[in-house]
Amino acid sequence: MLITRKSPFSGKVHTLDINVTQEQIDKWQSGTLIQNAMPHLNADDREFLMTGITKEEWDSLFNSSGEDHEDIVDDDSYEDAIVDDMNDPQDDNDEDGSDDDLK
Repeated sequence: MLITRKSPFSGKVHTLDINVTQEQIDKWQSGTLIQNAMPHLNADDREFLMTGITKEEWDSLFNSSGEDHEDIVDDDSYEDAIVDDMNDPQDDNDEDGSDDDLK
């Protein structure tokens, strides 16, 4: 079955031919763990179904060679997400402003 997803890293739309049935997809979308609904799929195909990240993108982003990964990441959206997290220091605190994790 042809599956089309948009990568959250690059914003590119990819279509892969994955050996899966509509019944299996429905089962997964109804709450069955993907590895139980589609036990024959490898981790790369499951990742693509769940997130839209291809094996090539995953390898490029998370390889251990220390290479620059700017070619695959949409820098603006990535940097915006980091800045948003840094600008809201209350995210990690409880409603009273305390950080119970440090107690």
